[in-house]
Amino acid sequence: MGRKHLHEEIVRFLAVGGAATVVALVGFNVLVHGFFEGPGPMHDHPIPAYVLANAVAGVFAYRGARSWAFRHREVRNPVGGPVAFFAIGAATMLIPVACLAVSRYALHLTDPISDNVSANVVGLGLGTAARFWAFRAYVFHRRPWVGHGSDREDGEDVSDATGRPSGDPVRPAAP
Repeated sequence: MGRKHLHEEIVRFLAVGGAATVVALVGFNVLVHGFFEGPGPMHDHPIPAYVLANAVAGVFAYRGARSWAFRHREVRNPVGGPVAFFAIGAATMLIPVACLAVSRYALHLTDPISDNVSANVVGLGLGTAARFWAFRAYVFHRRPWVGHGSDREDGEDVSDATGRPSGDPVRPAAP
């Protein structure tokens, strides 16, 4: 896969993730901090509220990742792919949950800004990087490379210094 394709894949992944983040962010803040009128119904339970809001956002993210961000990649297994997607999502959710727990229970910060910076800025940033790598490695695989005379099956764009794929024959320059 060339740099251009990788860049496009990253942009689509971040767009889907951004939309899912809005779902999770709004859900978490309504559950914990309320909707303009006092604390939310899960004010004293920020960790379960974060997990619930992100589970809803996870369903949204899977549909977006499968149908758009990674649509050109094979799912390893029609059943195992979604299971791996949600298992990776759950595992990487531990990163922002840990950040939120440190902020809430070690630092005793309970205001909306502290909750959102710890979970939805620091934790989410670290978790997103881990998820991108894991999804590419374990859920959405490259389709076999076809073309340019390359025998590579992993989809890597293997170019020589001239920019030609390495499988292309080199033609001598015209006299």
